[in-house]
Amino acid sequence: MATKQKPKKKAGSKKSASASSKAAPPKQPQLPLQPRAPRARARPAPPPMPPPKTTLKQELMMMARDGAQSLERLFMTLIVLMVAGALGFAVWSLRPVPSYVSEEVKEGSPFDVTFKVENKDAWFALANLKIGCVLDHVRASGLPPTLLEATDVKFPQGAARGLEPGQSATFTCPFRSLIGHPINEDPGIAQRSEIYFQAKYDVPLIDFLRLTDNSVRFFLNTHLLPPRWTSRSQK
Repeated sequence: MATKQKPKKKAGSKKSASASSKAAPPKQPQLPLQPRAPRARARPAPPPMPPPKTTLKQELMMMARDGAQSLERLFMTLIVLMVAGALGFAVWSLRPVPSYVSEEVKEGSPFDVTFKVENKDAWFALANLKIGCVLDHVRASGLPPTLLEATDVKFPQGAARGLEPGQSATFTCPFRSLIGHPINEDPGIAQRSEIYFQAKYDVPLIDFLRLTDNSVRFFLNTHLLPPRWTSRSQK
């Protein structure tokens, strides 16, 4: 019996099929698209918590505490002021005060008499002393108070316009130089006049501050022989 031969496949077709299979990669299966998750929205800030309510007792305690603190501050302020006032009074009490005396009126006008200023303080000097004479008033004359600078001021030898404790200086008052008033013609005017002295000097230990001291009033005391100018405290 004759056998049938199978038809041979072409080699070229096999090679082209294998080449095409190698050249084209296998297709990946497409996955279904996932829906995007929605973005989370920013949460609003929570409202501020209300302050805790205070009771009446707590409010009274707070008021009492504030009042006590105010009283404490006021008390401390008063103490500071009292201490400063006490120190100021002590310094003021210890300040040197000049004293004045009049020489006797032997001849001439009582307004030409020589006066003496003295520093009786035991601790402080009258530094940079300047003396003024004040004609306070003349009875029944209408003459207003008049300040004149002292003349013929004679300080101790070696003193630079100042008086150490225990030292004294002399000066005169130019009352007769007042122009336009009959003081030069009427000697009785002196008996109706009152005068005082004004001293300006440096504060002890503080050179840039000045003190002004007005003396007591002086009047011409004719009960003394010879007469002299006497302060009211010595009347």
